[in-house]
Amino acid sequence: MEGRVHRPRPGGRPTRHRPEYTDVWDRFDARFAFRPCVCEFPGITEPAPSITWSLDALRDDPGERNLDRLVDVVQDGLAACCAPGESLWLLDWQHTCHRLRPDVPETDMFLPRVLEGRSREGWPFGPYPDGDYHVFLAQDLRFGTFGHPWEHTFCVFGAQLLDAIEQDMQRLLGRPLRRDGAPADRPAPR
Repeated sequence: MEGRVHRPRPGGRPTRHRPEYTDVWDRFDARFAFRPCVCEFPGITEPAPSITWSLDALRDDPGERNLDRLVDVVQDGLAACCAPGESLWLLDWQHTCHRLRPDVPETDMFLPRVLEGRSREGWPFGPYPDGDYHVFLAQDLRFGTFGHPWEHTFCVFGAQLLDAIEQDMQRLLGRPLRRDGAPADRPAPR
């Protein structure tokens, strides 16, 4: 469960230290064309199927109950989509990243209760992008989430994960901004 810290190098890409993290970041970059930037959005090529919501609905959230609910919905959905023995990648741009097995009881994970931000026990940080990009991925990248801290958006991708959490996300965050990378209010091409 050892993590690693990203340090920027020219071009904004992280320095990689462990082969497994090198592999997952390289696969993520290749599949989603990750573009870290504070002013050009979106930060990835949003795949089909995907839905991206604004996180602005969480700005006026007394007691942060809706944020807590968002964390629960996303982490429950991710865990439900993993087969027994399958890991998730939890990538935190510029910080320690983790591989996590949702089917292992949190008491056996050898992780602190919560390292950063809001999360459940056994998960080192939550999916909400509180200052850095937070990326949660299936081992094979078939589903996951991408939280963009400067656009203040949250992209959920993969049919299995969307089936598991779309309705709850809609209730929490409202109408989506984008579907499959295109504005949600634009008619589908014929």
